[in-house]
Amino acid sequence: MDKFTSNMKVARLVEANYRLLGVLARVGIDGSFGEKTVSEVCISSGLDPDTIILLCEVYTFPSFKPSMELLRRCHVGDILRYMHQSHDYYLNRAISEMEKSITKLLEPCQQKQRDVVWNFFHGYKVEVKNHFGFEEQEVIPYVQGLIIGQTRPGFSIDRFEENHSNIDEKLGDFKNLVMKSLPAVCDNDIRLDLLVRIYALQEDLKCHTYIEDHVLVPMVRLLENPQRFRDRAREQDEEPEQHLELSDREKEILVSVAQGLLNKEIADKHNISINTVITHRKNITRKTGIRTVPGLTVYAILNNLIDINSIE
Repeated sequence: MDKFTSNMKVARLVEANYRLLGVLARVGIDGSFGEKTVSEVCISSGLDPDTIILLCEVYTFPSFKPSMELLRRCHVGDILRYMHQSHDYYLNRAISEMEKSITKLLEPCQQKQRDVVWNFFHGYKVEVKNHFGFEEQEVIPYVQGLIIGQTRPGFSIDRFEENHSNIDEKLGDFKNLVMKSLPAVCDNDIRLDLLVRIYALQEDLKCHTYIEDHVLVPMVRLLENPQRFRDRAREQDEEPEQHLELSDREKEILVSVAQGLLNKEIADKHNISINTVITHRKNITRKTGIRTVPGLTVYAILNNLIDINSIE
């Protein structure tokens, strides 16, 4: 299917990707849309059609990348609404339903086995709560203030980007535990039900993270500094695709990451700004395809960028 437009019927969007039912519900569009178009439903719900189309395309087309011109047209307030409702859905619906399945699945297990699995899952849940808590208490109020012209000294969207951790890795580990390590006495139907829920949550979180990193962050930068955003827009819209070989500076940053240094420590070591470190790390991830510190460490060792004996 070609890209979505606001003149399309909402029903056609859902036919293309049934997962959009949940996404639309989070922004206040229920299932009684009948034969209405996206534009008609958005207007009646007080939403911006371009922004809703953007959300739907992120969830439907894996290669979708919003242009700077599209981001200029979209409404950051609708993105905040999506974020807040998504947080509520993840914690109070998706994870809550998973907990019910876990309880049933572990019934035939030994107590020690149940304790180990629950401790791991509860650790993941705490991590998710802390992650969303920072966004709810710091990021969303900050952006809401920018919308009405208020600024907060000492805080910027760069701080959010620097602290934006990946909450999918531990969920992936839990999925592998359920799939590979739980004893055979566990009910297979319940195991399959739980795995389907985990896969669905992983896919949703991947889209959610993409929206935060590649939609929210540049839109907020526009609010913080329009000129900076325009300069960056020209670079991203016009710059040809770059070579995927790491530059010498990126190799230096990669070695520092493998040595366990934090962004501020890396910035101090190489006499550069934290924002520059973040940019280099993004380029390293884009070029290597590796996101986690352990993975980058292995990459550095295998490519003779660092001696294995120097890793603590």
